[in-house]
Amino acid sequence: MTSQLASRPASHLFDLTGHVALVTGGNSGIGLGMAHGLAQSGADVCIWGTSAERNESAVQELSKHGTRVAAVRCDVGDEEQVTAGFAETLECLGRVDSCFANAGINGRPTPFTELNLAEFRRIMRVNLEGAFLTLRAAAAHMVERGGGGVLVGTSSLSSVQGTPRGQAYAASKAGLTSLIQGCAVEFARYGINAHSLLVGWTETPLSSSKLHHDTFERNVMKRMPQRRWGDPADFARLAVYLAGGAGGFQTGDTIVIDGAYSIF
Repeated sequence: MTSQLASRPASHLFDLTGHVALVTGGNSGIGLGMAHGLAQSGADVCIWGTSAERNESAVQELSKHGTRVAAVRCDVGDEEQVTAGFAETLECLGRVDSCFANAGINGRPTPFTELNLAEFRRIMRVNLEGAFLTLRAAAAHMVERGGGGVLVGTSSLSSVQGTPRGQAYAASKAGLTSLIQGCAVEFARYGINAHSLLVGWTETPLSSSKLHHDTFERNVMKRMPQRRWGDPADFARLAVYLAGGAGGFQTGDTIVIDGAYSIF
């Protein structure tokens, strides 16, 4: 079976006119960077976030690109909100061609022996269960609609590296990577591609205070071959590449985006 994405002419691979993308956690950080890239390439974009104020600010930014932009206030860890949010997205934009399950939270640095179950579940609820609920809704829609689609999950290098005092976060991201791989195999026959992004140190509202702690920055920056932190704008082109189906036969990848940090 050939999907509509795979059959697009090469000259149109990065023209997303008529494409609809959903980005959770799209009102700031990496998600907003992705949304900018998608909108700049002609896609209509719906962002999900829990802050109505940040949602509105992001809509104002993204609308400057001239495509349709919608925002839904949604807590991805709440099944009823995800169901309602996806229905609202379809009502606003008519369809979803690519879904970026990007919403996530950080854990509090805690010695593993002192990590309590409530904190572990707090992180899992958003990072893994939220991604599951979002991707499940998107996959069901894409299968029913036909024509293929793209599922993307924002994972982390911590899922494949030892992360002291961050085991819950790392476990949530490892689970997301495995979930995406299962989706890649299960939905390949429907022309739906799925990928996870293994993100390295990136400047976002969630990470900024840690990255700029003097000791941390001094110790880690010398191991960064590009001598800079990642920036949300670094994810714009990648989002366009994945949404447009430019990879064709490429699916099920864990794509590392870390400025070569992990191989240095």
